[in-house]
Amino acid sequence: MIRIVVALLLAALPLSALAAPCANPDALGTARVLAVDPATTPRVGRKEFPDTLPLGPKELVLTFDDGPWPTTTPVVLKALKDQCVAATFFLVGRNVAAHPELARRELAEGHSLGHHTFSHPLLDHMAPAAAWEQIVKGVRADEQALYGQARAQPTTPFFRFPGFASTPALLERAQAAGLVVFGADVWASDWRSQTPDQELALLLKRIEKVDHGIVLLHDTRAQTARMLPALLRELKTRGYRIVHVIAAAPGRPLD
Repeated sequence: MIRIVVALLLAALPLSALAAPCANPDALGTARVLAVDPATTPRVGRKEFPDTLPLGPKELVLTFDDGPWPTTTPVVLKALKDQCVAATFFLVGRNVAAHPELARRELAEGHSLGHHTFSHPLLDHMAPAAAWEQIVKGVRADEQALYGQARAQPTTPFFRFPGFASTPALLERAQAAGLVVFGADVWASDWRSQTPDQELALLLKRIEKVDHGIVLLHDTRAQTARMLPALLRELKTRGYRIVHVIAAAPGRPLD
């Protein structure tokens, strides 16, 4: 209970009280911090679920899947740092195990780090026990790299299904385990081959249509890494505000 109260108090503070001053006076910046409690917000993202995060008009949460990756994640991190933007990265455990320094850099630069299984299978194609073990194994790898303990208790209990391939049983188990399952409200379809300019135009069109919500990108995609600086500048020009999501409390053991 104390941890929840502290997190909510932190979320109520202006961002200047939580982060170092932004060195770029023209940056998009991060407008506010939102603490997410799995007890009240177990599933978010209107692409998959009825509801999304409690966001105001033109508020966006930026999320990145599948990393970290050595050739692209540093480019993404630089773009975010240049614009003083905090995002959420959903980590693949085997990539974290291979590149722990990148995951630790994401944490050190103020981003939230959720989980995306160990090896990115489609969990709805697996037996329930094996699918759950993929989630647990991913959390263990992430926690080992980030905090030095291979525990199945996520410090940040945020999870996204690879390919959004969930099942009712897995969703129920995730909710019982205290995970917030993230879907998305808009994506750039950056798993398809596009130029950065094509991706930018498509994503901006989709953002304008939904107005606010969770944006899904992939920090493993070179086109996205090259596109991101222009996206952040254009969001600033168009009056969008970035919300950084954090966990209201640490997660519970998953095993």
